Amino acid sequence: MYRKTTMKKRAIVKREAGLSKAFRIVPYLTREEINLLVEEAKKRRNGERDALLISLLFQTGLRISEALSLTPSKIDLFEGKPIFRVIGKGKKPRAVACPERLADKLRAFAYENKIEPDQRFFAINRQRAWQIIKETSRKAGLNKNVWPHLLRHSDAIERLRQTGNPKALQHHLGHSSTSMVMRYLSTLTQEDSLRIQQQVKFDEE
Repeated sequence: MYRKTTMKKRAIVKREAGLSKAFRIVPYLTREEINLLVEEAKKRRNGERDALLISLLFQTGLRISEALSLTPSKIDLFEGKPIFRVIGKGKKPRAVACPERLADKLRAFAYENKIEPDQRFFAINRQRAWQIIKETSRKAGLNKNVWPHLLRHSDAIERLRQTGNPKALQHHLGHSSTSMVMRYLSTLTQEDSLRIQQQVKFDEE
């Protein structure tokens, strides 16, 4: 009896902790901040590559490991529009939407740099990718802690803001549960609530 009660209490605590986490604000970069990051990246020695990597992470929401393993052969079409065929977390395959302009830039980059269909677009490791993004954000003057996964958060927030479809976002990101998507939704809801409340006027004494 005692053991069953203890297990039940633990389950309740775990569930409550999960609900609490679901309503935490998710940090992200605005489109203006992303633009600053991209423009600063273009000034680097490998500017075209670094700017393209940042744009890719933001516009597709790929994990850094997925982005670094991307090859020209993984660009496919769905109803005439570009997508990526990637193997995500847990070795789960998924299709990821890619803006046409970004796909064109990736193809041009591959052509100019003689990248073969099965060769990686970005011949760098995770540590170097982190360094590039950290250094670029510092020089761009962004007063935020910027790391590769933050660009994934930023893509998610932008897509949810434009589409309003949490389930489609869950498939896009490759999440097995809705918990992270609910955090993105909660972030937008709380921001919208603050904007609404800031419109309330009070008579000055």
